[in-house]
Amino acid sequence: MRLVLANARILDPSQNIDRFGDLVIEDGKIAGVVAAHSADGDEVRDCSGLLVTPGLIDIHVHLREPGFEYKEDIESGTRAAAAGGFTAVCCMPNTSPSIDSTAVVRQIIERAAEVGCARVYPIGALTRNMQGDQLCEIADLKAAGACAISDDAFPIQNAETMRRGMEYCAQLGMTLMTHNEDQALTRGGAMNEGRTATMMGLPGIPRVAEDIAVARNVLLSELTGCRLHLLHISSGRTVDILRKAKMRRIPVTGETAPHYWALTDSACEGYNTNAKMNPPIRTAEDNRLIIEGLVDGTIDIIATDHAPHAPYEKEREFDQAPFGILGLETSFAVSYTTLVLPGKLELPDLIRKMTIAGAQVVGIPGGTLAEGAVADVAVFDLAAQWTARAAEGRSKSRNTPFDGMTVTGKTCFTLLGGRVVEV
Repeated sequence: MRLVLANARILDPSQNIDRFGDLVIEDGKIAGVVAAHSADGDEVRDCSGLLVTPGLIDIHVHLREPGFEYKEDIESGTRAAAAGGFTAVCCMPNTSPSIDSTAVVRQIIERAAEVGCARVYPIGALTRNMQGDQLCEIADLKAAGACAISDDAFPIQNAETMRRGMEYCAQLGMTLMTHNEDQALTRGGAMNEGRTATMMGLPGIPRVAEDIAVARNVLLSELTGCRLHLLHISSGRTVDILRKAKMRRIPVTGETAPHYWALTDSACEGYNTNAKMNPPIRTAEDNRLIIEGLVDGTIDIIATDHAPHAPYEKEREFDQAPFGILGLETSFAVSYTTLVLPGKLELPDLIRKMTIAGAQVVGIPGGTLAEGAVADVAVFDLAAQWTARAAEGRSKSRNTPFDGMTVTGKTCFTLLGGRVVEV
């Protein structure tokens, strides 16, 4: 089978390709990029005016399966991913049971092969049931198919446990992904500490709780040589800590998500639980510093932290509702609309942060249109304007703060192994 995506703008940061041409796919693999209208095949799709990129990769997603399928499952979550242009996602271990055994790793991989609309790479837990004390058998998790290690939703508070975990990961060449929070400073907090929280009468979560935990984890990374990845950066001070760590050649990378630069804590006004996140959405100054970090390369990756919750869970008092918002279906469009169109970030840089950069951090395939690579491809219409509607999403859940936002840039379709994904 020979498929040609004809007369498109083909953008592949992994090869520094940005040109108009035809992308040729044979038997599910990339056969090459040739001059526009010069290739024939069994199927030719006219992509005039469209953007063709490697399939997007999100290394921070909560698919909720096993255990919380009422919020999301592998089928619905990967369908949402494909609708947003993603062909691969890495799923976090806070499931039930957690991803702390080889059996659960294999279960997720097998389930994704059966029903997935995107590739799924499990992230193993650092400690048993993410309780923060006994380390998991990380070597076994890696052998079973775990791509990285994290206790994401339950950040390790004990520095000794974190050190030993990093030493274990370093021996195995595994990336440790950390949610950075000193919980002694955040206990009972519901949103960003500041004027908005005070006006709403809600307990705050100070940014220094993130900064302190980041500083500790960076120092332990330097001590152990462990590859450290900072999840969902929300604080401008954290960006500065990461920048200085990279100057010292400490093996640390970082990610952020669209809500951390496109929104401020004012999104929580009216007790809008669909804007309740941890770490929380912060201030315009944090937004500015995060954008600076994206532009200068300090922040390597744009992820989503896609975290579905059932509607009845979010329809509670603000301080009682769970943390988390959706992101897979809006991530590219919000990023393109708020970063690229205003001239803050170049399109190739955006695509790099949403493709090959994530693949490199966790060591998974994808993120490239190189000859011979599996044909995981995304096709976008950069001129298309649309309004995000939570009720029309593919996710089982509806908890997005971007509901009603008009954005530019829409996914036309994705290819998974050279086949069009039906969403």
